[in-house]
Amino acid sequence: MNDEWYRTRLLEQDIRLTDGRNLILSVLTGHMNQHLTVEEIYLEAHKQNPSIGMATVYRTVDLLVTNGLAQKFEFGEGKARYELVPGPGAPGHHHHLICNHCNKIINYDEFMDEEKEFLQDVERGLEKRYDFRIQDHQIQFYGRCEQCQE
Repeated sequence: MNDEWYRTRLLEQDIRLTDGRNLILSVLTGHMNQHLTVEEIYLEAHKQNPSIGMATVYRTVDLLVTNGLAQKFEFGEGKARYELVPGPGAPGHHHHLICNHCNKIINYDEFMDEEKEFLQDVERGLEKRYDFRIQDHQIQFYGRCEQCQE
């Protein structure tokens, strides 16, 4: 996916596009179907610009999350993973299937109508019961991927 949409969103929020931020956006858009750790983002960025620092990666990822352009996930491995929010033309909201054996993460976005209705009913019920406005949700399923079942 093209990283121009994300750059435009940052500029609209009066956030400077430094070389480091541009590089990190390029790394993340180049790995859209992966959930990278800060260390993995750093290693990819460092290949293209050896002068980039780990602090720049941490600050930029935090900036992207704070401004709603990236999401932070904890999948039970003791480290955070990040992915960009879907831009135009990308698959929308999705859930995750996480292999307990190899830590593979699969994006799951093929929702059946019954699943969508069920989740909407759950959200409406929770909102009413707790007087709480739900803005988003994350669902993670844990098990064994196809390769680890063999």
